[in-house]
Amino acid sequence: MKARAGALLLTAVLLAGTAGSAAPRREARWNTPGAGNPLLPGYFADPSIVRDGGRWYIFATIDPWGDDRLGLWTSDNGRDWTFSQPNWPTKQAATSPTSGDSKVWAPSVVKAPNGRWYMYVSVGSEVWVGSAPSPAGPWADANGGKPLIARDFAPQYHMIDAEAFVDDDGQAYLYWGSGLNWVNGHCFVVKLKPDMVHFDGVPKDVTPAHYFEGPFMAKEKGRYLLTYSDGNTTKDTYKVRYAVGTSPMGPFIEAANSPILETDAGKQIISPGHHAIFADKGRSYIFYHRQALPFAMGSDRVLRQVSIDPLTVRADGTLEKVGPSHDPVIPAFAAKRTRGLRWTGKGADALAADDNYATAWRPEAGKAPVLTADLGAVRDVRESRIRPAFVIQPRDLRIEASQDGRTWHEVAAEKGVSGSPIILRHAGKARFLRMTVQAKEPAILEWSIF
Repeated sequence: MKARAGALLLTAVLLAGTAGSAAPRREARWNTPGAGNPLLPGYFADPSIVRDGGRWYIFATIDPWGDDRLGLWTSDNGRDWTFSQPNWPTKQAATSPTSGDSKVWAPSVVKAPNGRWYMYVSVGSEVWVGSAPSPAGPWADANGGKPLIARDFAPQYHMIDAEAFVDDDGQAYLYWGSGLNWVNGHCFVVKLKPDMVHFDGVPKDVTPAHYFEGPFMAKEKGRYLLTYSDGNTTKDTYKVRYAVGTSPMGPFIEAANSPILETDAGKQIISPGHHAIFADKGRSYIFYHRQALPFAMGSDRVLRQVSIDPLTVRADGTLEKVGPSHDPVIPAFAAKRTRGLRWTGKGADALAADDNYATAWRPEAGKAPVLTADLGAVRDVRESRIRPAFVIQPRDLRIEASQDGRTWHEVAAEKGVSGSPIILRHAGKARFLRMTVQAKEPAILEWSIF
């Protein structure tokens, strides 16, 4: 439920002391066309972000409440993201005699001083560790087919949300821990040996005030900033706090201005948390999930989306409060997504053309699941790129074309496809395209036509 990125990943997690928080382009509503948050098209949580070879990688939990595998998003510009799933871990491959029923959650991916990449991930309420030559994989278990931290290590707490931190001297540390039944969270830390797998000493309880889960360690001006989540992610109480120490092993005292990121009801930003901090191009950012909108309190089916905002580090190494936004300025990423031809639609159809991943087209009750796009004039078209709200669910897609809105002919069809974007090629001329979507949950976030 965290992340690393940019040059920070090559050595240690360092916050840029000169970072500044740029003002949003506008005070966007959650359903404003073109809004930059959510960053990812779909329902994901607990993000970890890294950069390698000019490419961004985001590893995340698939909502609701995980899947048998993780989600992986890749992008060369930070705006146009492509979905896949790493080969490891899987629920089946990362299971032990002490594992629980929980799915695959909360990846933390870091580059170690030995040049390899390591992933610390929660599976079955246990922490597993894998390794790969690059974030793209291939990933493999690194601990002999057993959990690094078993479920019964401290059975009165939840053994999840592990996060690695590599200090300036190359020493690595691992932080983890949550509570049970949304209470009594505890944070543990231990030194790691150079292999990034075995403990170098005995784990220590360093739980700061108001800690629940999701630890993320950062260092600035000689201070160690233990950032973490508090509250309940299924409600509107989830938030990010931080505590300060002089050693990565603690003790940690909660900062006077904590929490730094929390619900803003006026903006309809609900329960931001389970974050990561990274720096790129001299600026720092906080990367987190928050509730998808519209949000219904009390629902057992929690759907979250990944967002990003600038983070300001003060001269003394402490953190400014974050003003969560719908349209952040992120110099690290391209300013706009690649969208293709402009088109319009009637009613809910327009929500699939508004360049906003918070809004989605859904078929009206009792009506056929058909989404119609009007290109305004007869145009040359070659393909559709479709971003479903639920990216791992299979769906049948059929696209028809028309030049006059009366005579239609099929130009593309696929059965059982998933992912994001789903690409269907259909070279020809059309003013209108209509797409029939057959799926358990047919919602479409964006339909881009090229």
